Amino acid sequence: MSSRSLYVIKLGSSTIVHHPAIFEEISRIVKRGHQVLLVAGGAEAIRLKYESISRPMPFLTLPSGDEVRYCAPEEMPIIREAYEEHIVSPLNKQLKSYGLSVYAQLGGDHGVVLGQKAKRIKAIKDERTVIIRDSLFGHFTSSHSSFLRAALDAFDVVCLTPPIFDPVLDSYINIDADVLAAHLAVELDAHHLRFVTGTPGLLLDVHDQTSTISDLYTDDELSFVQGRMKQKVRAAQLAILEGACDVFISGPHTLEGSKTWFWNVSRELASVDLLNKVARIPSVSQDEHELAQYLLDAIQLPSVSGTIDEAGNIVFRKGSGPHTLLLLGHIDTVPHVWPVRSDTNGITGRGVVDAKGCFVNFVHMLQDVDVPEHGSLLVIGAVEEEISSSKGAFFIRDQYSADAVIIGEPSGEDNLTLGYYGLFKLRITIQRAQEHTAAKDTISVIDELYQVAAEIRQRVRDIDAQSLSSLIDINFEQVKGFLTVTAILNFRVSPAAGNGYADQLDLTFKKEVTIEVLRATPGYANARSGSLVKAFVRSFAKRGKSIHYLKKRGTSDMNTLATTWSTVPMVAYGPGDSSLDHTNDEYLHYEEAAATRSILKDAVTEWFRLQLEA
Repeated sequence: MSSRSLYVIKLGSSTIVHHPAIFEEISRIVKRGHQVLLVAGGAEAIRLKYESISRPMPFLTLPSGDEVRYCAPEEMPIIREAYEEHIVSPLNKQLKSYGLSVYAQLGGDHGVVLGQKAKRIKAIKDERTVIIRDSLFGHFTSSHSSFLRAALDAFDVVCLTPPIFDPVLDSYINIDADVLAAHLAVELDAHHLRFVTGTPGLLLDVHDQTSTISDLYTDDELSFVQGRMKQKVRAAQLAILEGACDVFISGPHTLEGSKTWFWNVSRELASVDLLNKVARIPSVSQDEHELAQYLLDAIQLPSVSGTIDEAGNIVFRKGSGPHTLLLLGHIDTVPHVWPVRSDTNGITGRGVVDAKGCFVNFVHMLQDVDVPEHGSLLVIGAVEEEISSSKGAFFIRDQYSADAVIIGEPSGEDNLTLGYYGLFKLRITIQRAQEHTAAKDTISVIDELYQVAAEIRQRVRDIDAQSLSSLIDINFEQVKGFLTVTAILNFRVSPAAGNGYADQLDLTFKKEVTIEVLRATPGYANARSGSLVKAFVRSFAKRGKSIHYLKKRGTSDMNTLATTWSTVPMVAYGPGDSSLDHTNDEYLHYEEAAATRSILKDAVTEWFRLQLEA
């Protein structure tokens, strides 16, 4: 299964035919490293086809008053030709002009997408209700998902269009493209679903292009939705209720215009609205762009500036004084993503503990804290904290400065984290010619891997007796008579080991063994003295609490900053039970999020006050 995030993007045929700039936007998504499945509608293509053959297009009037195309059996060959000529061919041409590899077909070709014909349709004819039984319109039943995943791995963009195939009827059947996109997004575990339309999102008043509705919740009344937009709303709701992806309608004819977001949460949870939304935008490491852009658009506060920096970090600043306090969280998560669910007490979903709840509290500080004239509050959501690159933190370390740092990681309401173990990550590769396992004195290449790992562990323990280690990601292959085994050996190194342990470690083995150092980030521990810790002590005392200090065996962006910010005080604080990090049981209580937010606010305010005494 690919580690890349999947975008399912539904394009209307009018966008494809008349607004080719959309393909540049799609190209940018691919170049960010993501998979793209395009689902294309055909209204404009079918109109052009019928016009070219001077044939009237048949319609049905439904009891609701809506008009739909009538797809009688004799019309299906024309509809298929319309998609081939006016959708599949232009999609190939436009996408390939950006250097993208493309796989495009009708959904029903080769049985890739299957459906079932509707039994009958009620229609109004001559002011009477009639039953239409031969309409080749139906609904989605399944897809050849393993084929589609393989195609998404092999090509930059995969494109599908209606019609799909009914194996019982042994015939192509039509389906609404919006609904098809939603079903495929759910079936393929997409991260992002986008409906590109000709209007600036969903409009409250179809005659007013400025009446875009920014957010729709599951309990909103939608009687105002009219015409073709009904199917888009229906499809969006299907996806958010059954899938894990985030969903919006955007336009006109662009992914980057006005947006209507759909949220599978009640509007009644307004007090935790931002947390619920941030949790519902998947942001697995290297796929943080959508969340960063959402935050940039959503956080519009007086005296607060926002930007996305060159590394992809979301950055907010309030105040311009000389004393800078950095609140550094991270907006990425580990895989996999599952549907976020909220109740009256809390929220469960990937990343709510590690560490979106913490970062949302930081964002709230932009509104909660009155930054004095001598102060500057810098709030950053870093990218790629959960992978070895730590791209966001390294960029922050080298391009920003601060007088003190609060890291957004779960400590629990009553604790303050003063430090973290370091991370020492090695790749072990052993390659040698194949031997018979019964040969004298031979051992398997995998057995040799375990012996090498055990020896390295002992050498590290000789330097740092408190270190922890784990062997992960073991891969084995046999190619042309050579055996290769590769594994990652991960160490958590105590702060007491200092910065020089990597230089002290002998990683010399025989020729067939290669050791690569992927990362060597030392541990870090902040002293209990100083104004930053004092600010938290006073905030805790204000609530009658005694502070508990932690040094965690995990690693955070604190370690990365500390490699050069050695004189900058740093602590970590935020809501959540860190034992749930990276598990499928992440759950954050709203009460704890609110309590830590209150403590954080007073600590930040006190830190700024203490700077005047320094």
